[in-house]
This record gives sequence, C-alpha cells and structure tokens, in this order.
Amino acid sequence: MSKKPVRVAVTGAAGQICYSLLPRIASGQVFGADTPVILQLLEVPVEKAQAALKGVAMELDDCAFSLLQDIICTDKQDVAFKDANWCLLVGSKPRGPGMERADLLKDNGKIFIGQGQSIDANAADDCRVAVVGNPCNTNCMIAANQAKRLPKERFTAMTRLDQNRAYTQIAKKAGVPVTAIHDLVIYGNHSPTMFSDFFNARINGKPVMEVITDHAWLKETLLPTVGKRGAAIIEARGASSAFSAGNALIDHVKALSTVGTTLHSIAVYQDGKTYGLTEGIWASVPVRTTAPGTYEIDRSFSHNEFAQAKIKATNDELVGEREFVKDMLK
Repeated sequence: MSKKPVRVAVTGAAGQICYSLLPRIASGQVFGADTPVILQLLEVPVEKAQAALKGVAMELDDCAFSLLQDIICTDKQDVAFKDANWCLLVGSKPRGPGMERADLLKDNGKIFIGQGQSIDANAADDCRVAVVGNPCNTNCMIAANQAKRLPKERFTAMTRLDQNRAYTQIAKKAGVPVTAIHDLVIYGNHSPTMFSDFFNARINGKPVMEVITDHAWLKETLLPTVGKRGAAIIEARGASSAFSAGNALIDHVKALSTVGTTLHSIAVYQDGKTYGLTEGIWASVPVRTTAPGTYEIDRSFSHNEFAQAKIKATNDELVGEREFVKDMLK
C-alpha cells in the first residue's frame, strides 16, 4: 500500500528561495524517497507574480518527479493551506532602502496575522509551521497567536541558516570539515544580536576553545560574521540569501521530521524557564526531535557571563519586538 502524500503549503512560491527549495521537496530530499508530496503554492494576487508561479509549476512538471502527485497554484490563503501537513512561510515583504526594522515588523506582521488565522482554520490536524520570512521570530509569534486549534509548539522559526553559517566559519578556521563540528547552537533572534554558542561546541569531540586558541577571533570575528552574514551577501550579490536559505529550510524540516539525538537550532515558544529567555517569545535554542514533528528543548547547557550577556541582549531585542507589535497579538 502506497504512503499517503504529504501536503506542503509554501508561500512566496515564485521567489528566489523557493526556486531552489521546491525541486528538492518534490524529489524526496525532505520527506524521504518513498513519500509522495503535493505542493500547494501561494503567491500574491499580482499578475506578474502569478505568471512567474505558473512558470515554476511548469518547470516542476518538466522535471517529471515520481513523488510529485499534484501542484496547486493559488493567490488565496485558504486554498494554499487547505489540509496542509506542513506550512512553509517563506514569503514576506523585503526590507527596502531606508526602511527600519520597526517598519518591517509592522508591514509583515499584518501578513502573518492573516496567514496564522488561515492555517488554523484550514490546515490538517497534524500541521507544522516553519517561518522564514523576516523578522521570522516575531512573525512566527504573530502567526501562532492567531491559532486557537493548533498548539503554539507547532509554530517554529528558522535559525538553521545561522547555525550552518557558524558551522562553516568554525570549520574553515580550524581546518576541518563541517562534519567535525557538533553542538554549535544559535540562541535568540535571527538578527545581528543572535549568539553562536562556541563555548559549548565541539570539534572532533574536543571543545572548540581548545582547538581554536585564538579566542579573540571567536568573540570578535565569528559572532559578527555570522550575525551580519545576510547583509554581507546582499552587498556582494545585490540580493538576499536564496539557495542557502532554501537549503537551511530543508535542514530545518528534515531535522524536525527525523528522530535522533543530534542537536539543532530552532526558534520555538519559550516558557520562561530556559536560559533566561522571556516567556511568550519565540527564541532559538538547542532542541532534539523526539517524534516526527515533535521536539524537546535541551536545557542541559550552562553559560558563562559573556554568553549570558549575549543571550540577554538578543532576548531583550525579542521582547522589544513583541512590545512593538503587541496590538497584533491576541
């Protein structure tokens, strides 16, 4: 008997991130080589965007993916999210010239109010939500706060791209492959305030600080490099991260779908009992997947004064963002 297909709703589906993301979902790289998928693709109701979405669907057809059972293209949220098992919220308004983060929060917050309500009303009972559109932590909080049927733990925001960036920076510095790095976790916000916890990370089983003895580099170069990597890519290529963001979302969903002991960084709802993070915000922490789509926070790590200060700074930023959008929260 064949497996039931996974319905995957994707927003911003004609954008650059999804152009690299969608073929990998359709080919089985996310949910497995024996799991059929149905893609439910949402784009804004603008003629140019809908035409581009049609072109993406045509290319997916032309790949003749054996696992891709259907493609639904729409500009209506309720259609895109209908019976979805996973909702990947990639689309959001980009930050324009002279736009402050506060402006972005206000504009995108309105989008995620509607999407959160539609997901709660239409998605499958087992639905999981991953938010990529920035500012993703607070957008995730806004969407989750609209949900009355789906538990808030089902809503996560992506900091896996930051984790991947940190892994590569440390691997290059140490002269080792990225597979040698373990337990390197991102704390807090997906913003320059994020904290890459190199203190608890390991290289081939040894503490990072024993292998990389240039501790000034870890504190003064690694952290800002990871935190500002997105801006550096925009400056270099004239556009924001695309295939690296799509790749990180695949890592995010695969990690949440695969039971194992490997730590991964995901922004999740905070209960106020972990690492000094404030109750009610969505902050990145170390988690382990305990069942497909279900995780638990690893609360075993300790932090020195330097790390505690960094976590407090990113926590304070998230609390400030929540205060700024408080009128959008129910």
